[in-house]
Amino acid sequence: MRPLNLHRVDLNLLPGLVALLDERHVSRAAERVGISQPSMSRTLHRLRRLFDDELLVRGDEGYALTPRAERIRAQISTFLPNLDELFGTDAFDPALAARDIRIMLTDYTVSAFGTALARAIRAESPESTVSFEVLDGRALDKLEGGTIDLLALGRTPPPRYRAEKLFSDRFVSVVAADHPLAKRRSMGLAQYLRWPHLAIDVEDGMQPGVDPVLHSLGVSRRIQLTTPFHVTAPAALPGSDLVLTFPSRLLSWVPGDGATRVIPAPPEIPPFGIYAVWHPRMDADPWHRWLRRTLQAVTTSPVSGAPPAEG
Repeated sequence: MRPLNLHRVDLNLLPGLVALLDERHVSRAAERVGISQPSMSRTLHRLRRLFDDELLVRGDEGYALTPRAERIRAQISTFLPNLDELFGTDAFDPALAARDIRIMLTDYTVSAFGTALARAIRAESPESTVSFEVLDGRALDKLEGGTIDLLALGRTPPPRYRAEKLFSDRFVSVVAADHPLAKRRSMGLAQYLRWPHLAIDVEDGMQPGVDPVLHSLGVSRRIQLTTPFHVTAPAALPGSDLVLTFPSRLLSWVPGDGATRVIPAPPEIPPFGIYAVWHPRMDADPWHRWLRRTLQAVTTSPVSGAPPAEG
């Protein structure tokens, strides 16, 4: 195939070419495109030079198309719809879509909005499927490789990724009912660090919102037990001297049998945000924008189960 020399083609001539070949009249073509008759005459002159052909010639009943112009007109009718599709809006209709949507999150974020999100997606896109994967240390690599579409993080991601805050929550400390801290109404950082900890290992051995904050203060906690899931953590406290740092949103998961006590976390541990994170290549993709809008809608809805934003 002979390569196309785009340097000699001015796509601005295309509307004039289509109008001239359809109308076969300079004045009517000018009116159709919305330019003056002299401007359309100049367009015709440039087109004749481009194609090395008269294109329109005067006849007894006005202008007639040359054989070359007839061929061009036939070719335009074939490629113009494709050109409109190429440069037009890439529309997305969720009702007609059948996507396999893959989202990586923790059991905490599944509890916060997973059910509401799945229900909303099914309502708008009944042929699509939703898969929730457990967040791990390879989350950003999977996002980079396209094996997941979106992830929910308890921290802001590296700058090269896109993120949108969904909601805020705060931490509390949970201990066994017979723990020396159990009768305290508040706890300072020194008391917090004095005891061994049960940590929820969400990412690379750290609990976002807790360990990075402590490290920024130049301290660290002594972790004696880790678990990957929030749901199982409170059950490990009775009979131990461990301190669990737990999202307040999940206090309903703490057994109400009197075996544990809840204390405010030290003030040095601030509220934290949950962020939707995606790859920048998906920024303008219509279906991904729909997915993000759907997620934002369910996390701001009072029936979603997500706590209201703090600060």
